Amino acid sequence: MSDRITFRPAVGRDDASSATLRDRRRISTWLFVICFMLIGMIALGGYTRLTGSGLSIMDWQPITGIVPPLSHAEWERQFALYKTIPQYKILHDGFGLAGFQKIFWAEWTHRFWGRMTGLVLLLPLVWFAVTGALTKGLAARLLLFFVLGALQGAVGWFMVASGFDADSTAVEPVRLVLHLCCAFALYIAILWTALSVRAPRPAFIPATAPVVRTKRLLWCAVVLICVTIIAGGFTAGTHAGFVYNTFPLMDGHLVPQHYARLSPFWLNWFENVPAIQFDHRLLATLTALVIGACVLCGLRTPQLGKGPQDALMLLGWAVLVQYALGVTTLLLVVPAWAGTVHQTWAAVLLTVAIVALHRMRGVGRV
Repeated sequence: MSDRITFRPAVGRDDASSATLRDRRRISTWLFVICFMLIGMIALGGYTRLTGSGLSIMDWQPITGIVPPLSHAEWERQFALYKTIPQYKILHDGFGLAGFQKIFWAEWTHRFWGRMTGLVLLLPLVWFAVTGALTKGLAARLLLFFVLGALQGAVGWFMVASGFDADSTAVEPVRLVLHLCCAFALYIAILWTALSVRAPRPAFIPATAPVVRTKRLLWCAVVLICVTIIAGGFTAGTHAGFVYNTFPLMDGHLVPQHYARLSPFWLNWFENVPAIQFDHRLLATLTALVIGACVLCGLRTPQLGKGPQDALMLLGWAVLVQYALGVTTLLLVVPAWAGTVHQTWAAVLLTVAIVALHRMRGVGRV
C-alpha cells in the first residue's frame, strides 16, 4: 500500500508548514470517522444476517429508499411483497405486521447507515478538494473509495437477491462472503490512507534480523486474519455455527467425521458444514498462535521502538478477546448479540493489526 501522500496548503507560503499539518489532522480525523462508520456497517450487517432481517426489503431504491414507509398502506405493501418469498413461507409464516416491522427496521438501518457513510465521505471530499487541501492524487484515491462504496451497495443487493429464489430462506454463502470481503477491503484501504495522512513519514527502524522476523510474522498474521474472516463468512452463510456446539472437540472428535465427504475435495471448504466449521476453528487457532509469536518476538526486540511494540501488545490482547468471543458464540449456539460482537471484533482485530503494520513500514528505510 502506498503512503506517498502530499498536501497542497491553502494559505500563503509562510504558513505552509502549519497549514499542511492542520490539513493532515483534519483529513485524517475525517477518514477515521469513516472507518468508525464502516465498522458500524459491519456490525449492522452481522446483526441483520443473524436476525434474518436482510430479505425484508424487497425493493432496491438507492436514492428514494432512504425514506421508510410513512403510512399504514405502505407498510402493508412492503409486507405483502415479503410474503411472496420463501423465507416468509418457510420461517415466518403467520407472523404479523409488527413482526415484519421489527426485521424491516434492522435492514433499513443497515442500508441507511451505508447511505450516511457515503455522504460523510463525499461531502467533505468535495470541500477539501475545492479549498485546495488535497492533491489531485489523494482526491482521486478518495473519489475511487466513494465509487467502490457505491458499488458495495450493488454487491449487497446482488447478495440479497439470491435469497428470493425458490426454496431459499437465506442468501447464497458465496455472495455473502463476496459482500463481506468487499467491505473489509474498502475498510483496509481507507484505514491505511487515514494512517498515512496522519503520519506520512515513517520512523526509521533498523532492519536487524529480529525486526525483519517480527515484521514477517506480522504480515503472516494479517493474512491469516483476513483468511479467517473469509472462513467465518462461509461459517455464517452455511449456518455451520449452529452445529457441533462443543469445544475443542467436534462430536467427540478433533477432526469431525465426514470432513471430506464431498468430491472434488476442495468443495468441502465451501459447502460441507463440518469441514467449514473445523477450518474456521483451525484458522482462528493458527492466527492466535502466529500473533502470539509475533508479540513475543516484537517485545523482545527493543529496536522496534515504543509505537510498534505498543501496537503489538494491543494486538495480542485483541486476539485473545476475539478467540474467547468465538468460543462463547459457538457454545451459546450463536445468539444474535454474540455473533454480532464476534463479527465486529474481527474488524477491531484487523484494525489493530493494520495499525501495527503501518507503524513498522519504516523498517530499513532511511
